[in-house]
Amino acid sequence: MSTDQYHEPPSELSEETRTFARMCASLSEEAEAIGWYEQRIAVEKDEAARAIMLDSLAEEYKHFSMELEFLLRAKPQWRETAKGILFQDGDIVKHGEEAEEAAEDAPQG
Repeated sequence: MSTDQYHEPPSELSEETRTFARMCASLSEEAEAIGWYEQRIAVEKDEAARAIMLDSLAEEYKHFSMELEFLLRAKPQWRETAKGILFQDGDIVKHGEEAEEAAEDAPQG
């Protein structure tokens, strides 16, 4: 079994921490796949091939979103920060700074 995703000895990590690490790795892989599909679609001339790639891209969006939701549920401070940034109009950096401050001030469960 590969342990490249761990920075500490896996045997010393809880099952919860190992699951969290797996989901982080999966999220990263989905983001990478989204980038690859975006590039492929940008240059693909064959309409049938392009349609298949677009369908695959939609699956990657779904997988990324499910994995992100899993991780956000696991970490309340992360979820609180994300709520202040995601789906907001306006300055992303400003929202990020405000959300980080609010999440740090919020009681941790």
